[in-house]
Amino acid sequence: MSTISDVARLAGLSRATVSRVINNHPYVSEEKRESVLKAMRDLGYIPNSAAQNLRKQKTNIIAVLVPRLTNPFFAYLVDSIEAKAAENGLQILICNTKYSKKRELGFLRYLESKQVDGVIMASIENSWEVIEALTLSGPIVLCNEYDAMANVPSVRLNQTLGGYIGTKHLLERGYTKIGYCWGGVISGLAHDRFHGYEKAIVESGLSVNPLWLFEKAFSIDDGRRIMNEIVRMENKPNALFTGSDEVAAGIISEANNLGVKVPDDIAVVGFDDQPISGVTKPALTTIRQPIEKIGTKTMEVMINLLSDDQFVPEKVYELPLKLVVRESS
Repeated sequence: MSTISDVARLAGLSRATVSRVINNHPYVSEEKRESVLKAMRDLGYIPNSAAQNLRKQKTNIIAVLVPRLTNPFFAYLVDSIEAKAAENGLQILICNTKYSKKRELGFLRYLESKQVDGVIMASIENSWEVIEALTLSGPIVLCNEYDAMANVPSVRLNQTLGGYIGTKHLLERGYTKIGYCWGGVISGLAHDRFHGYEKAIVESGLSVNPLWLFEKAFSIDDGRRIMNEIVRMENKPNALFTGSDEVAAGIISEANNLGVKVPDDIAVVGFDDQPISGVTKPALTTIRQPIEKIGTKTMEVMINLLSDDQFVPEKVYELPLKLVVRESS
């Protein structure tokens, strides 16, 4: 008896592609669809109806994967996702991956065991080659995160633009020694922000100083650590673009403790526009992400995938971001 692996081998395609053809999934070219159908005919392959029926069983639970729940951005994001889910009779299961590939895969396998109907990924730790096979078991939607190889819908913002306008703002204010703080993890989002930062720097005729690239920056404590590193540097940056308001808040707090004046001695720009950005002293200039809209739209896409077999999602749903200028720059 032929298997789905046999069909994939004969068609010269992956098992995931064959499964998407069988289940009328979008994002399959007509050429690949015809190759799969021909291989199925040649092999006499008939899809397992029991397995298809299993996929149709519902739990009304959606897993939401976040890297660090203590980050307020993800707390607000999950809140908006949950609100939209509740409106539609669904529950969410919050899965805190802690930037762990192993934990992420464990949570994704809830799809295989039918403990959840779908998965929303607000971060990606594993390569898409590893994740793709799990899309056979149910819908996955990327939320504020993305991977160039992903074959699932994503709700996102133009992170390159965010990095660019934040850095451009500092350049326009006369700062020329601009550092960059980021997690340094495998993330399309983080790397796109860096590329925006780099583009603005190069356009101005300057070059990126590798000594001013501060990695493993996730929290307020990381921001404090970075500020202490800077005061010990002989050649210091006079401005910082950061990947989160938390990190920026830690930088500002420690600068105040050390007698470093913001923005006179060092300007700071954050990312997200969390509530903390309005209460730092001085108040934080930042890039505003519409957190509520991101979460709501992501759950809307997931609901449509679960409830409408004919629904063909867009590959990318892009939402706007904007610069919010306050006192730290």
